[in-house]
Amino acid sequence: MRYEKGRKDASRGRIMEVAADRFRSDGIAASGLATIMSEAGLTNGAFYPHFQSKAELVRESVAAALDAQSHQLQEALATGGPEMAIDAYLSADHRDNPGKGCASAALLPEIARQPAETRALYAERVQSLMRQIAEALPPTEDPEAVALGVFSTLIGALQLARAMEGTELSDRILSAGKAAARTLIQPLQEQLAP
Repeated sequence: MRYEKGRKDASRGRIMEVAADRFRSDGIAASGLATIMSEAGLTNGAFYPHFQSKAELVRESVAAALDAQSHQLQEALATGGPEMAIDAYLSADHRDNPGKGCASAALLPEIARQPAETRALYAERVQSLMRQIAEALPPTEDPEAVALGVFSTLIGALQLARAMEGTELSDRILSAGKAAARTLIQPLQEQLAP
């Protein structure tokens, strides 16, 4: 049976979209292929024409999620600079929707256990995110170091806030994370003040 042109690409895209959401929401290990394929509206047998293994799906889904995050970061930085990016990242909406949020905050422990190829791809994408942040910062001796500090602070605060979700402490963690990230960039901004 022949299908119209583009159907295979659309099916692959749907599998990746569902997988990326499921991995970030439930974790990689807890997300079975049968569930992903069912949610994508496809049979289990339809998986293998698109991907050789779950590891390949993980790698490509994480890459797609990080690419989408890079685009969102670029928009936030262009619109409101590092301050807006910090506020968007440590928002209640981002905390409450891990399936659509930062792959790093949702998956770091599991990414560390993935095959070397996946870890290398992850490192490449994160370095690209760091360069985006560094380029948006005021001039400093080592802007990538500042960007790494900011990103690490944001990820840690988001993970803690998610662990405490539904409590007042969760909101306080988001606020404290924003303040800590701003503190890292504040000396840079003060250097530029007249």
